[in-house]
Parts: sequence; structure tokens; C-alpha cells
Amino acid sequence: MVEPVASQALLALRDQIDGLDKQLLALLNQRARVAEQVGEIKRAEGTPFFRPDRVAQVIDKIRAANPGPLKAEHVSAIWREIMSACLALESPQRVAVLGPVGTFCEQAAIEYFGGAADMTYCANFDEVFHATASGSAQFGVVGVENMTEGVVTRSLDLFLHTPCHVVGEVSLLIRHNLMRKEPSMHGIEAVLAHPQALAQCQNWLNKHLPDVERRAVSSNAEGSRLAATNPAWAALGSERASTLFGLHITAHAIQDEAYNRTRFAVICLPQTMATPPATGRDCTSLVVSVPNRPGAMHDLLVPLKTHGVSMTRLESRPARTGQWDYYFYIDLDGHPSQPNVAAALAELRENCAFFKMLGAYPVKN
Repeated sequence: MVEPVASQALLALRDQIDGLDKQLLALLNQRARVAEQVGEIKRAEGTPFFRPDRVAQVIDKIRAANPGPLKAEHVSAIWREIMSACLALESPQRVAVLGPVGTFCEQAAIEYFGGAADMTYCANFDEVFHATASGSAQFGVVGVENMTEGVVTRSLDLFLHTPCHVVGEVSLLIRHNLMRKEPSMHGIEAVLAHPQALAQCQNWLNKHLPDVERRAVSSNAEGSRLAATNPAWAALGSERASTLFGLHITAHAIQDEAYNRTRFAVICLPQTMATPPATGRDCTSLVVSVPNRPGAMHDLLVPLKTHGVSMTRLESRPARTGQWDYYFYIDLDGHPSQPNVAAALAELRENCAFFKMLGAYPVKN
């Protein structure tokens, strides 16, 4: 196929873009050299290299100064990658995520740290917690809650005994696509995906593939990797996974809920990063247990009402003591540095048989 000859006007605009690209590259490298100097000072002073509050401040300023026509969300994405690339020159951030490459967990990590982060791919969330707690990774990213299927119970259980705390969160819009080596849905014998993904697509699968086996695997990306080895298998996953594993998307966005989001927590050891400062849009997460006596749950909630603190989430998990005891996972609206939140937490602690702060961190609207 012969390409049409470009007009003189189009050639002139392309030349203009080429010139602008050279200027942008020169400025980006100039920024990178300054970032290297910042890294040398941080190394000498022993201060943290990665500061998500600083990233947020820079991006907010750039968004406010953006005259268009670029959209604000695209400007944010561009500057996050610029800052991630510059940070990689100072000190690459090692981040543990659910693997293999192409998972939604990896996508959440990229949204938080940028694409230049050094990813460690783990077989399950147990390994993510272990890698982060042991220091082989500086940070970890784990799924904690899906808006249709509820909490990721394994993550909640792992939070109970980890020395790590939560320093950030990512809320990711999840679109599950049906993918396979063949370009059609004919001849599919099994659909491979993470159990949560299978649950989030069950109505569509019941309607379109009612007699096809549903096989749970450790992650959607692992399902995609396996589907690439067998033309009779299909997977559920992201467009990125389809590209990475060379699969056709035979059905787009098959999740039962159109607005399907999953919440991921960013974790690290306290010595890696302290509790982020208050931003005015924060969440405080904790896990508690109460004595098994009448009115114990009521007494647990009274300090929150007394001090005007809103509880945004309450989940229970069995304590596995054989006594029908439970741990309660609670999210509060606010930051422990706020007087009313601090007072509520102090009183709440007195009413608990077990009390552990999981973290306080900024949240997105």
C-alpha cells in the first residue's frame, strides 16, 4: 500500500513538532540533571527519596497552570512519568506487586509510582507483604476492596500481623476483557482468571459461556499467560495484558458492573516512610477487637460519635481463636493529627482488647 504524499502544510507542521520535541528533550534532560543533584543532597542528609506529598504538590501546581488544550488528567499522567523517570536517577523505588507482568495490581503501582519504578512480581499477596516487610522491596501494593465483590479477605488477614503500614491508596477502574489466542469465542473450553475477576463477570459468563469451565488462578495476568499457551483457553484481564501476551480481545468490558473499581493499598515499613502529613482529604485505618460482653460494639462506636468522626468502613474477620471472637477493620474519615480524631482514637483504644493502627494516608475524591 502506497502512502499518500503529504502536503507542504503538513510537512511544515511535522517539522515544527520535530523541533519542539528536541526542545522538550533538552528541557527534560536539564530537569533530570537537577533531580540528580537533589538526589545527592538527599543521600547526604539521609532524607527519603520518594515523597508522594511532593509529587502531588508538583502535579497540582502544573494542573493549575495548564492553559490547555491538554486535559488536566493527561497532564497529571505526563508529569507523574517525568517525576518517576527523574526519581529513578536518584534512587529507583523497588515495589512488590502481584505478578506476572500485566496485572491490575501492577497497573495500580504504575499509577502511584510511575512506570520507572522497579517492580518485583510476586505469586500472591502473602509474598507482597513478605517482600515489603523483609526490605527486599521498599513498597508493596495489595488489593483491599472491590466495589462489587467486597473486601479482599486475605489482605485483611495479612494486615493483622505485618510490621508494615499503609501510606497511600489507588482506586482503579477495572475493565475485564475476554482474551484468547483465537479472534472469536468459538471453541473456548475454559476461562482462567483470579477468583475476584470471575465473580465480577459471572452474569456475563452465565449468559454467553454457560457451559465453559471457570478456572481460578493466582492473577488475571497469570491466566493471560496460560491462555497464550492453549487456543482452547481464554482469560479475563486488561488491554495491557492482551498486548503483553499476544492475545485477541474477543469481548470488551464484560464486568457485570460498568463502574467497577478496586481499591489498592500502598504499604511500607515505617522506617521507609513515616505516616504522611494531613492533607485535608485523609483516611485512618485500624484493626481492633473488643471484649465479648454485652454492649461492647456500642462502646466501640461511642467515641466516634462523641468527637464527630465519621466511620467510612467496618469489616469483621474471625480471630480464629475457637471462641467466636472477631477482629474489626475500620476506616475513619480524617487524620490522627486532627484533635477530634486523636481524641476519638485515644478513647476507642481504651475500649479495645486489641488495637492496631494500620495507617493514615491521603485519599482521592
